[in-house]
Amino acid sequence: MLIKPDIARFAKIKVVGIGGGGGNAINSMISVNQISGVDFVCVNTDAQALLTCSAPTKVQIGENLTRGLGAGGSPEVGSQAAEESREKLKEHLRDADMVFLTCGEGGGTGTGATPVIAQIAKELGALTIAVVTKPFHFEGTRRMVTAEEGIANLKDKVDTLIVIPNQRLLEVIDKKMTLLEAFRVTDSVLGQGVQGIADLITMPGLINVDFADVRTIMTNAGSSLMGIGTGVGENRAATAARTAIASPLLEVSIEGAKGVLFNITGGSDLTMAEVDAAAKQIAEVVDPDANIIFGATIDDQMVDQVRITVIATGFDETKRRLKELSGRPGYGANVGSQGIFTKPVTASSQQTIAPQSKPVLSPADDLPPEEDEFDIPAFLRQRS
Repeated sequence: MLIKPDIARFAKIKVVGIGGGGGNAINSMISVNQISGVDFVCVNTDAQALLTCSAPTKVQIGENLTRGLGAGGSPEVGSQAAEESREKLKEHLRDADMVFLTCGEGGGTGTGATPVIAQIAKELGALTIAVVTKPFHFEGTRRMVTAEEGIANLKDKVDTLIVIPNQRLLEVIDKKMTLLEAFRVTDSVLGQGVQGIADLITMPGLINVDFADVRTIMTNAGSSLMGIGTGVGENRAATAARTAIASPLLEVSIEGAKGVLFNITGGSDLTMAEVDAAAKQIAEVVDPDANIIFGATIDDQMVDQVRITVIATGFDETKRRLKELSGRPGYGANVGSQGIFTKPVTASSQQTIAPQSKPVLSPADDLPPEEDEFDIPAFLRQRS
């Protein structure tokens, strides 16, 4: 029997897309009905870009500063615009229990305004979670440096920060995928990060999670990791769990995590035994005393398929940075729920995935010299 609390008792959740990348992520979530029971908000300095956002609530910031023309790639302008519109932003966030902030780091509005908006949400008492992307390497060194600075600035402003490295996605997507399709993939993965947490609270499930439990795991959690895995056929739940903790989205291992939040989604045939099998796979790799909170939700479109999203928090930062994942079994397995990536990993195929070694690159080797000055054109960054 599915249990669905009275809608009035739900935590009030707002998903805020900031800048061009954040707006695109919001559009992606809305277009596929990816997340239910939340309020969507688009925030931008660019008045024209706001017109293309599907969110019911659109907030233009820095009207006097930018005159609706955008931040020009300057995080400082993005920050000043958010400060100018602080009271307006407060009004739109005031009643939220949980606020998700999503943006593509490396630009102007998203990089600059997101820390200010995060600070406002925290001041209002909302559990504040940021899910952001780091640029592809081909977007250029300048954009990557800006992104790293933005992430460092955002980290102390939110309860939980989840960073999705776009470059890792290139290692699992079809090599023939077009540039615009690749960016749509990043939008989808941003949505999956938000969905994996929001569904625990808003979706009817075999196992429902209390908002207070989620708050316990994610309040002041700092940098966190997200993995997504899918399994089909026999042992599908355990396979999905193994894939999630070996996800290409994880730049480092989740071993030793002291807080774990995971959501298992399947069809109406999802069983408690499968939930237990998945939980055991995850428990084996995290801290023995880890606080593990999980939920199980039903999606009738998941025919003979199980998807697991894992959020891991509470790391020893020094040890965490020393663990590289590129040689782990399962590396390169399916991370998508929309059929964008490779086919889901079955129990039998999981046995045949061989570890892949990867040469260690110095920072100077990360990008070919000709890419140093390259920055992706604005018309592609602000794709519709």
